[in-house]
Amino acid sequence: MPASKGTKGVILGAAFLMATSAIGPGFLTQTSLFTSELFTSFGFIILISVLLDIGAQLNIWRIITVSEKRAQDISNTLLPGLGIVLASLIAFGGLVFNIGNIAGTGLGLNVLTGVEVKTGALISALLAVGIFWSKQAGRLIDVFVKILGLLMIGLTVYIAFVSQPPLGQALLHTVWPEKTDMLKIVTLVGGTVGGYISFAGAHRLLDAGVKGKEQLGQVTKSSVSGILITSLMRYILFLAALGVVWQGVKLSAGNPAASVFQSAAGELGYRFFGIVMWSAAITSVVGASYTSVSFWKTISPFVQRNEKGVTTVFILFSTLIFLFVGQPVRLLVLAGAVNGFILPIALAVILVASGRQKVVGDYRHPAWLQWIGWLVVVAMGYMGVVGIMKSVQG
Repeated sequence: MPASKGTKGVILGAAFLMATSAIGPGFLTQTSLFTSELFTSFGFIILISVLLDIGAQLNIWRIITVSEKRAQDISNTLLPGLGIVLASLIAFGGLVFNIGNIAGTGLGLNVLTGVEVKTGALISALLAVGIFWSKQAGRLIDVFVKILGLLMIGLTVYIAFVSQPPLGQALLHTVWPEKTDMLKIVTLVGGTVGGYISFAGAHRLLDAGVKGKEQLGQVTKSSVSGILITSLMRYILFLAALGVVWQGVKLSAGNPAASVFQSAAGELGYRFFGIVMWSAAITSVVGASYTSVSFWKTISPFVQRNEKGVTTVFILFSTLIFLFVGQPVRLLVLAGAVNGFILPIALAVILVASGRQKVVGDYRHPAWLQWIGWLVVVAMGYMGVVGIMKSVQG
């Protein structure tokens, strides 16, 4: 069934909400840092992670759409109380990572305007709150993340062009790498579809009424589009960073992404970094806040009745923590470990639910998607255990 103009906007908006939720301050840092370590072979890491990302996200979005239930409700259907556990993990991870996102908005405005970082963070937080209080918040979120997503990609394309990366070798080693790193693959998968990120777009579709088997074609396009938008931004940033490190420039350990932009295009590049950092951070604030609260809407009648107020508290609380405490390193490490567990737990629940008639009715889930899904569960589960052990030892 062809999608209406309004539905197409929602579908594309959901893809961009998921993508811009993934493209945050950590995304910029990881991509730049990993490029400096693996050079042209990092393209292969991106390629493999894209395939795993698509497998994971297709499973999640299709089952949520067919069942017409959010992830926490599917979990509670399988095992009463499991949805509350999942919602708690999502909310904790979303809150702590939101502190980093808020910090990123402050840094971006500082680079752009010279305003003090904490002042920039507060201004950005109030802007995010204003979006959620708009009369047409859903539509505004869709437009907001589309515009800033395209802006980030466009500016990074310019940096990649002026940095002059060895494009031929980059493309060759994307399919035939000189070296590889399994941990980095899992890190990228966790950063792209881990934690709350993969659910951001799926829950947005439900809120907009895009659900049921008749919408599966559109949902599949949206879920794959979200991954491809994220991966396009990552690959372009990879090329930009590659052009810089290929010339022998050593990236700053404290802010490798800023080094890429400044080394490639001087002061103009540094200003572009400010725009990209702020755009990445503010859209991640919106995505983390929207999705974390959406996990409680069907569990708590209070949250259902006061969604905008709860979202406001969520944003302002994470902002206050940053303003008065900074970025609590131990909490960030713990949240990272929790984030590593959320994807395999949630995806395993979705995969089990895909075969339960009380969840999906007469829908038959493709076997190949099941296999890919369980592969991601095993890989991410293993690395989640490793991450927890390292955080405990640290």
